[in-house]
Amino acid sequence: MREYINEMLKRKDLLIYLVKSGLKAEHRNSYLGYFWWLLDPLLNVLVYYFLVAIILGRGDDVENYAVYLVIGLVAWRWMNTTVNSSARAIVKQSSIINQVYLPKSIFPLSITFTQGLNFFFGFVVIAIFLAVSGVVPGWQVVYLPLIILVQLLFLLAISLFVAYICVFVRDIDNILAHVLRVFFYASPIIWVGSRIPEEYVWASYVVAVNPVAIILDSYRAVLMFQSNPHFIGLLVIGVISIISIVALIFYYSKNEHKIIKAL
Repeated sequence: MREYINEMLKRKDLLIYLVKSGLKAEHRNSYLGYFWWLLDPLLNVLVYYFLVAIILGRGDDVENYAVYLVIGLVAWRWMNTTVNSSARAIVKQSSIINQVYLPKSIFPLSITFTQGLNFFFGFVVIAIFLAVSGVVPGWQVVYLPLIILVQLLFLLAISLFVAYICVFVRDIDNILAHVLRVFFYASPIIWVGSRIPEEYVWASYVVAVNPVAIILDSYRAVLMFQSNPHFIGLLVIGVISIISIVALIFYYSKNEHKIIKAL
């Protein structure tokens, strides 16, 4: 495994190139180009705000619902795009993989970092909503890098797993869209987790152990509620993610020949 990691470090220039090319390719043929990095999350927020707050009249469930919504949607966008893109991260590079030896784990890692950079543009949209709503984060905002790091580790683990599985079971790519949709509605992204009816107490326990919910609530805690994030939940997610990343990289190092055969 040490040799495999050394090989990955030698290919760090390739990783940087893949990240840069991924950023350029995302909106290469669009008229607005890189402006979509800001416009896309903004349009998402406007659509869901119109649906939930105006049509359904649920905007009063939490103060400054627009800020609550934009934080959830921007953070979820990183997760959603990363998992969807990682599914084909290795498969779509089959022409390169069959010609030159490269650590295959580089490809899903590059996807996560690429979408992570897109995520930071979403913070511009969050900052706009915070300013317009008059919400000023407290000193707890110093924990923001910690939350981002935990989400990054969480997504790196998922990307490595999904990319490997999809090499051998291509149908997983189609199933992922439905799995992500379940997580979207099972997590407090457009709805408020604290307003779960008493007859659905079991749902509150599901939210309590849902890593997506823990990460989203932590963002909201430091950005709009001036409170501490869920340290224990973040610690558990971070530790499990690190263990998973190490285990997956070890598995990659022992089974890369299987990937080449499958491609």
